[in-house]
Amino acid sequence: SSGLPLYLLLQLVPAWLRTEQVDLKAIGAFALIQFPYTWKFIWAPLLDRYGLNFLRLGRRRGWMIVTQLGLVGAIGALGGFDPQAQISTIMLIASLVAVFSATQDIALDAFRRELLSDEELGLGNSVFVNAYRVAGLVPGSISLILADHLPWNEVFWITPAFMLPGILCTFWVREPVGDELAPRTL
Repeated sequence: SSGLPLYLLLQLVPAWLRTEQVDLKAIGAFALIQFPYTWKFIWAPLLDRYGLNFLRLGRRRGWMIVTQLGLVGAIGALGGFDPQAQISTIMLIASLVAVFSATQDIALDAFRRELLSDEELGLGNSVFVNAYRVAGLVPGSISLILADHLPWNEVFWITPAFMLPGILCTFWVREPVGDELAPRTL
């Protein structure tokens, strides 16, 4: 569920906009929505300091599920707009996808660091990076193939369904540490 939104923004959205004859300059402006991935260190301390215990999942899993559900809704909503008439709205929602995705990455990185021992961290990180890249195949290939056979609005609702395993795992795994390890300041 972590790699899919980034590759959606890098591969699927530009392909969609191009098939809808959106100007190349406007499509190029979508490169700006990658800023949240670069600047996520700015709000990472907020996630660390202020746990979001949504549905009593704990500090890390609370943030994970909120961002995952936000991503499903935002990605699905993208296809409901006309790229010719509502490009500003699409850019706003794509920016929201980027912020949710970068925030999910922060929560998952913290979760993985707290869950894995120092000895397990190397293997755990390599599994995560490979899964992140495999997740890029969904919007980069499967969704593009679906777009040849289905309307774009359906493609944008089917694509986030591939995040369901990550959402289920968020409910299934245990919270690695308690709130007693939360920092007292930013």
